[in-house]
Amino acid sequence: MSTFRFFRGAFLFTGLCLILGGWLGYQQAHTAAGAVNAVLICLILGVMEVSLSFDNAVVNATILRHMSLYWQRMFLTLGMLVAVFGMRLLFPLIIVALSAHIDPLAALHLALSAPDRYAQVLAGSHTAIMGFGGAFLMLVGLNFFLDQDRDVHWISFVEKPFAHLGQLPGAPIGLTLIAVLLTARFLVPAGQVLTFTDAALYGILTWLGVEGIGALLGAEAGKAGAATARSGLASFIYLEVLDASFSFDGVIGAFALSNDLFIITLGLGIGAMFVRSLTVLLVEKGVLSNYRYLEHGAFWAILTLAFIMFLSVRLEVPELVTGCLGGGLILLAFLSSVFWNRAHPEAASMTLSEETS
Repeated sequence: MSTFRFFRGAFLFTGLCLILGGWLGYQQAHTAAGAVNAVLICLILGVMEVSLSFDNAVVNATILRHMSLYWQRMFLTLGMLVAVFGMRLLFPLIIVALSAHIDPLAALHLALSAPDRYAQVLAGSHTAIMGFGGAFLMLVGLNFFLDQDRDVHWISFVEKPFAHLGQLPGAPIGLTLIAVLLTARFLVPAGQVLTFTDAALYGILTWLGVEGIGALLGAEAGKAGAATARSGLASFIYLEVLDASFSFDGVIGAFALSNDLFIITLGLGIGAMFVRSLTVLLVEKGVLSNYRYLEHGAFWAILTLAFIMFLSVRLEVPELVTGCLGGGLILLAFLSSVFWNRAHPEAASMTLSEETS
């Protein structure tokens, strides 16, 4: 029962979304079958979003646990509105508006009157979206592993040399630029190289902007998940951009099930709400402190997703593969943590007592 309380709001939100989805389906088809079909699509999209975003929940928890109670609540209220209506509704409209050189209201009209054309335009922005999201997520992942002060390593023979590499100024940005240039040289179709590199540079600038806001507001920039807490506002912005980067694949992939913008928003919104509830559970239960490698698994999953985004500009990578890789890395990190706790019971119990105190 104590665990269920974390998801009470998510279940209520799900019920509301399913009612709205059923109503939209009935309005379009004027049959009960249409309503049921819309409800099923919402449920499938919700499950898909949760399965693809579990690593997002773990990363969110590493940042959220250092935020004040006020900003944690903001993440669950205002942040939820941004995630559902901003990322899942407004963001695709803005992408379509920019790609088709029309205003957002015209993009909304296109989504309502010609959903097939709307989905086609959004899919045509795939290269730019992957460039932006891949560059941003790569910086997030590299920034974690290039932290010289990190004394816990999971895959030591890889993570320790990376930590030493962090002594070089601007190492995360340099490595990300190398990955962008190699992707543009060998994977991106000739006619889309400029689109990809421009979007990747915007992803890098967005990461720098978020880090800069954190520095200006008194945060210790460049150490996501470190013991020093970020500024509440900077962390909030960071979490929202991170959530957006994780959601790119889901937003585009959702059109394989439905071309209805509002059905997609409702379905992905259900998943986003459960991910946020899971994030709070991880924070309040002290899961990250009790399982020392879980955070590492999440950031390995982030780097994996970044590489998949770069690969996907040329190769079609099924979302099932993406979800299994991310979930598999987190599962391995969890199991490694369990084995470590069993081998070091005194240290594990000490960590637990410090967390509860």
